[in-house]
Amino acid sequence: MSLTISNLEKHYDKVSAVNKLSFDVQTGEIFALLGPNGAGKSSLVKMLVGFTYPDAGSIKLTDANAQYCNIPTHLLGYLPEDRGLYPEKTVKQNLHFFAQLHGVKDADFDIRCQHWLDKFNLVERINDPLKSLSKGNQQKVQLITAILHKPKWVILDEPFSGLDPINQELVVEFLAELKQQGMTVILSAHQMAMVEKLADRVLLLNKGQSVLYGQLHDIFEQFNNNVIDVIFEQPIEPEQYALLDTYLSKQLSANHVSITLNEQQSLSQLLPVLIRVGDISELKNQSQSLHSIYLQAVAEHNKQVHQGAVS
Repeated sequence: MSLTISNLEKHYDKVSAVNKLSFDVQTGEIFALLGPNGAGKSSLVKMLVGFTYPDAGSIKLTDANAQYCNIPTHLLGYLPEDRGLYPEKTVKQNLHFFAQLHGVKDADFDIRCQHWLDKFNLVERINDPLKSLSKGNQQKVQLITAILHKPKWVILDEPFSGLDPINQELVVEFLAELKQQGMTVILSAHQMAMVEKLADRVLLLNKGQSVLYGQLHDIFEQFNNNVIDVIFEQPIEPEQYALLDTYLSKQLSANHVSITLNEQQSLSQLLPVLIRVGDISELKNQSQSLHSIYLQAVAEHNKQVHQGAVS
């Protein structure tokens, strides 16, 4: 089974929500879909689940001998951006209703319901009206409704929304178990620390375009090799710091500088310049978080788009 997106486009009036986007999602992985608000994530997800259709390009899902132009309902578990539970009904009534929609037998429902309610510490609330639960607990019920039928593909839009740190960790465990059960998870989230714990691969969108795409460890290796921390023996004078003008640098203290190398720059080119700046006490690669990589990549892409528009 594979999901392949090729040159996908979606336009609204003069806005290109998705612009020539190509990527694939591999079976059994947790695939993180990242990007700032307005990046095109929601437009992409709507096409993946068949709510809207592409203006150009294609979506191909191959399952055994069948091929689809979106992820069909019988294969899909979906946590939408706009939640849809019934507040007057009990937790069990909500879960049972959605399980029935997917054809889950009552015997299977009882086992699965007990399992997930226990995982989320909600067993004692099973007969309580949903509206009596906190926002975070309602979110956990919504997550359970998305996967009670054991779908092959799961799309979760902001599953950490409204959850405190303890419950965010429960969702991390929840997603790890889905993967262990063989489900393929497409995860759209803003909580980079959570994504960093879970994702096998990521796609970072900005202005409808792919900014970063690939294995998470490859992205870390790429970015963590290009940020250099340098500590000098003596404080750096302004005229010495000016020697680094051709590099993206930040002076962290009187004798401490962080330098980010672009694709055309290398450490071997940088070293002679650093020696001219001053006597080096310590030099090392600086480890970056997914959060900092995200901010850096989006800022660089915005700069490129602006320069392209100006030119």
